[in-house]
Amino acid sequence: MKLRNGALFILSAAVLLSGITACNDAEIGNSVDVNQSTIYFDYNLTGYEDIEEVTLRLQYKFAGPNGTTLLLNDPSQVTLDGVVIKPDSTKMSGVYYEVIKPKDAFTGDHVIEFTDHNKKTYKEKFSYTPFGIQYNLPDTITRERLVINLTGLKPIDYVTVLLTDTVFTNSGVNRIDTVKNGELVITKADWEKLANGPVYLDLQKEENLPIENGTDEGGRFNKQFSARKAFLLVE
Repeated sequence: MKLRNGALFILSAAVLLSGITACNDAEIGNSVDVNQSTIYFDYNLTGYEDIEEVTLRLQYKFAGPNGTTLLLNDPSQVTLDGVVIKPDSTKMSGVYYEVIKPKDAFTGDHVIEFTDHNKKTYKEKFSYTPFGIQYNLPDTITRERLVINLTGLKPIDYVTVLLTDTVFTNSGVNRIDTVKNGELVITKADWEKLANGPVYLDLQKEENLPIENGTDEGGRFNKQFSARKAFLLVE
């Protein structure tokens, strides 16, 4: 009887886990089956300084950001700079349209053009400049005021600054900083929050913008970039 109860418990847990996993899977539908004005545009552009490529991922969803992901049925399609993007999919993400390009080659102006099933077109223009640290930082840094020159920013922009060490009890630095003319300042007060030894700098730049030319449902264009550096902090 104990064995049966144990087996029943295992079976119940497996069913519950299966249900949770299924809930995490993204649904996939066909764009031809929905009202074209209810298609939500979900665009994401991501890049990392230590990776030589930038990724543009486009998704079309039914009725909002959490809706069913849509496979575009002919004649509906999406292009980047006039080149048709083919669909791909995963269980977690659903269907998406993705382009991966070398950062240097991708620098400049671009146009995403979506064509719905009624052959109505929507163009989204954007530009890309690689985000990163302009000059190499030394491997060893003292506790003096430090100015870090960044690329890929507006004259006045905002960057999330994370500074951490290897001491568990230290909180480090975690703030959104105003960057003027590409100059990020790390102050002496910032260094006081960190112990001597290995220190890790993580800079994150994110913009979450509304789609400028979309359907009645609208959309978002998220741009997310980061730069990282490890060094030794000394007195």
